[in-house]
Amino acid sequence: MDNLVIKEGSLKDMEKIKYVCEKTFCETFSNENTKEDIENYLRDNFSYKKLELEIRNDYSQFYIVENNEEIVAYMKLNFDKAQTEAEHENTLEIQRIYVLQEYQGKHIGKLLIQKAIEIGKKNDLNYIWLGVWEKNISAIKFYEKQGFKKFSTHIFKLGEDEQIDHLMKLSL
Repeated sequence: MDNLVIKEGSLKDMEKIKYVCEKTFCETFSNENTKEDIENYLRDNFSYKKLELEIRNDYSQFYIVENNEEIVAYMKLNFDKAQTEAEHENTLEIQRIYVLQEYQGKHIGKLLIQKAIEIGKKNDLNYIWLGVWEKNISAIKFYEKQGFKKFSTHIFKLGEDEQIDHLMKLSL
């Protein structure tokens, strides 16, 4: 773990980002959801075409974490028009922090949050916000430890299942 590097992700990293997306999403959510809903979500949200559009979006940024040149985690940030909800002006959305299961508990998430804070402050933003599934208790506790506080909820659709996400924010 002494060779962790955080750097901006690009199209050349798409294959590895796609792998981390799919593996982490399945590891995290497959026990609580139907196989069909998981497969549909992966197909609709992590296709090469969709990821390419996201990476090319001028209002989004990807940051990858490498350990010995292998991508073990990544974070997707959304600014302005790329945010999944419109009512958060002058803010930064963390849409995804995905860390491969074998690297969880090694402070990678904390490093990525610190990176988001640095970017938010550099851009003089009001706060950072994110959505986290109400049943993902470990993630909620992690974000609370980083200083995030719940301020609302919204519906997250996973296949046919409407789920509740806690919206959490960290003032800058």
